[in-house]
Amino acid sequence: MSSPLPSSPAVSVLDLAPVVPVMVVDDLADAVPLARALVAGGLPAIEVTLRTPVAVDAIRAIAAEVPGAVVGAGTLLTPEQVGEVVAAGARFLVSPGWTDTLLDAMRGSGVPFLPGVSTTSEVVALLERGVREMKFFPAEAAGGTAYLKALAAPLPQARFCPTGGIGPDSAPEYLALPNVGCVGGSWMLPKDALADRDWARVERLAREAVALSAGGTCR
Repeated sequence: MSSPLPSSPAVSVLDLAPVVPVMVVDDLADAVPLARALVAGGLPAIEVTLRTPVAVDAIRAIAAEVPGAVVGAGTLLTPEQVGEVVAAGARFLVSPGWTDTLLDAMRGSGVPFLPGVSTTSEVVALLERGVREMKFFPAEAAGGTAYLKALAAPLPQARFCPTGGIGPDSAPEYLALPNVGCVGGSWMLPKDALADRDWARVERLAREAVALSAGGTCR
């Protein structure tokens, strides 16, 4: 696994790592050691979801204290959140879905972004707007690998980061698809390991996640 690419609007989120850990931070004190464990395990691109009150502060702390991390913000729902997380140091943006207003805010942020889609019409609408890289969510519930395979022939220009219900058993099948650049997941962040602050276990699980893409899936 190569070192993370520098932050730039031209850099693809899909090319940073084969697996993007989806992190929910409940205790701000855990953010930095958790990010360090993921980076040490070979997963530098980390999505911190805006599902807890400390999420923005967690992004700020990781951006400031974990040089190897490429920290992003997930579960973005409003333009105001886009501005807040970019100011905190987020280097990529992820939303579960999109509207024209949210898309305009993400496009204007100056950092890479992945708007969420779950239907063919949403994919076509984004392609019409010049967006070719998207989050496919909720991946398993929305049709999984079979759905993405079906999209590849008529819409080969679209690339995806599937997220939602993906684990170590299903991730390789997703990563083998030509229109998948990476997958998002939280299986390397089990609740008991976080409760015990077992960062060594998180690092080991991160290394195992990287190994799922052996053979060059990380492009």
